[in-house]
Amino acid sequence: MAPETNESAPARPRKLVALHWLTVLCVLLAATFILTRDQLDGRTVRLWLLELHRHFGLIVLLLFFVRVALRIRLGKLPPTHESHWTLRWVAGLTHVALYAILLVLPLLGWTLSNAQDKPVHFLGLTLPALVAADEDLADQLQAWHIDAAWVLLALVCLHIAGALYHHFVVRDRVLRAMLPARRR
Repeated sequence: MAPETNESAPARPRKLVALHWLTVLCVLLAATFILTRDQLDGRTVRLWLLELHRHFGLIVLLLFFVRVALRIRLGKLPPTHESHWTLRWVAGLTHVALYAILLVLPLLGWTLSNAQDKPVHFLGLTLPALVAADEDLADQLQAWHIDAAWVLLALVCLHIAGALYHHFVVRDRVLRAMLPARRR
């Protein structure tokens, strides 16, 4: 199969591409804030970084709902390439798993904060508690939150590997279709 040119790659809808990369940015920032927090001393700085982690996690949750609504509105997108049904099935399963973890991970964090008897604030609002304070539940939720973060990392690596496989091995339009449009 001959490699295709950038001009032949049908771009995905701009809103979908923008939401994709905004989600990537927010996930990276949430991870950066919590990992940086674990490396620092000083109560004030650590609390500030935790609050930033929570805010970006909640933004990811909000973006999840916007993305799902947009995908429902757009319906089935046209394929950017021809591939074997098993590859399409694995890609679809990976996308469903990514969407699920982008929903579950922030909800686990919100619930964890509530179980630790810490209110969750978002843009100046105090969000309702999803569970009552419970030390044992907090311990379990913290373990689940960490496990879900590792699952997210594994899924993101699989997603990136798939995009790079399409770009460098199959040489199709999959990766280019999700890149932001270049200004001419």
